[in-house]
Amino acid sequence: MRFTPLRLRGGAFCVSRLERMPTELHPRSVLVSQRLSEAGIDAEIVVLPDAAATAAQAAVALGVEVGAIANSLVFWCDDAPLLVMTSGAHRVDTAALAQRLGTGRIRRATADQVLEATGQVIGGVAPTGHPAPIATIVDADLARFPQLWAAAGTAHTVFPLTFDELVRLTGGRVERVD
Repeated sequence: MRFTPLRLRGGAFCVSRLERMPTELHPRSVLVSQRLSEAGIDAEIVVLPDAAATAAQAAVALGVEVGAIANSLVFWCDDAPLLVMTSGAHRVDTAALAQRLGTGRIRRATADQVLEATGQVIGGVAPTGHPAPIATIVDADLARFPQLWAAAGTAHTVFPLTFDELVRLTGGRVERVD
């Protein structure tokens, strides 16, 4: 199912089924929008009428393949956060990724660790807008999609970008993650 885009104040879009939507973006999404602009990425934040905390939900809401959703997954590795931008069609093989990176064990971050590292909650973690830079891995498989969609700081907001923009925005290292 596709939704009708409606322009909101401040240039954001609302993807709606003609439901009443907020007129302003959440502060986390505003920060993401500012960081995108600072990086020279011309992307509008899209507000979804329903939460899209998973890649499958986001893909359905946007009418795209689940693989085109750039999931922001936070892990803990060598006592520091590690952001893995993975295709929504993949599961991260943490053992194989640790071997490729030459690091210690990689494990999922707790909800508290995610919030502390990113300033965002699970289900809405964006690839940018964090309190401090986070080491980032970008799934090589995302390169096969001409347009990607990533969370914009909340489970209700997303934005489009290209693979090259994602790598540049995050300063990420491109690797296979599955």
